[in-house]
Amino acid sequence: MDPVIYKYHQPFTLESGISLPKLKIAYHFYGEYTPGKKVAWVCHALTANSDVADWWKGLVGEGSIINSNDYFIVCANIIGSCYGSTQTDQFPMITIRDMVKANILLRQHLGIESIDLLLGGSMGGYQALEWAIMEPTVIQKMFLIATTAAESAWAIAIHTAQRLAIEADLTWKETKPNAGAKGLKAARAIGILTYRNYDIFKEKQTDADAEKIDDLKAASYINYQGDKLVNRFNAYSYWLLTKSMDSHHIARGRGGDLKATLSSIQTPTLIIGINSDILCPLTEQKFMEAHMPNASLVAIDSMYGHDGFIIETAQITTHLKAWLTSLI
Repeated sequence: MDPVIYKYHQPFTLESGISLPKLKIAYHFYGEYTPGKKVAWVCHALTANSDVADWWKGLVGEGSIINSNDYFIVCANIIGSCYGSTQTDQFPMITIRDMVKANILLRQHLGIESIDLLLGGSMGGYQALEWAIMEPTVIQKMFLIATTAAESAWAIAIHTAQRLAIEADLTWKETKPNAGAKGLKAARAIGILTYRNYDIFKEKQTDADAEKIDDLKAASYINYQGDKLVNRFNAYSYWLLTKSMDSHHIARGRGGDLKATLSSIQTPTLIIGINSDILCPLTEQKFMEAHMPNASLVAIDSMYGHDGFIIETAQITTHLKAWLTSLI
């Protein structure tokens, strides 16, 4: 299903102060919105798109806990991405707050006054946290998984290494669709190492044949994942959006104190952390839970590390359902 395109024909001022002459936002919706129907809004992660029922199968969609019978479901493609929203190689620096500001424009366009449940994993969680601060009376409940209140030095270092890989590609910034493709492949390879972990690679990617000296299983897997992203994404968007993640800090411009900013979020929130996540480790979610007055934390076991937020939908559903029931 192709996304719907909302066109905003007025200047859009970014957090940097730079103004874009217009904006377009690609989004998917599921179900029919009628006054009084609960709204579930999903904020997506780095390379996802707005078709959340496709990439978050088992959690969103028919037969799932977030379904169109119970909710009017919306997911918007973030600006700067390459899946329909405003994206250009001349795009200035954008931040998570700019993405949320665009989401708010779409919310207003759709006539939605209240979001019953705002969901976000990883970078989607960054957006959800910002939104809860920017529109506290709109967001009624929030679900966050594998995310953090401010980008860590560890994650910033990873993103910098990924951008260096893209910039080392001699085709980077050429005026053609596949510019920087080899660099993007290398950047994705770096990313995969942080989305998973030692244990899952050892179990799933170890060669059974001790005599092999080349074309090893782990190497083939990394090449496959790199090619897969190159075939569906854009090097410039990847470079830009990792910059956006680096800018994530909910206390910026709000006094600089993360604890105080988190304590200002009154929205009832379920936070899930993944024990094997090395990109947004459980300590990040524990910090949020400790300082958000209406937050509950659940830690789940998964061998898949950070990617567990996409894969472990059965566990996630169990905890999300129990939490939602407890609020009734």
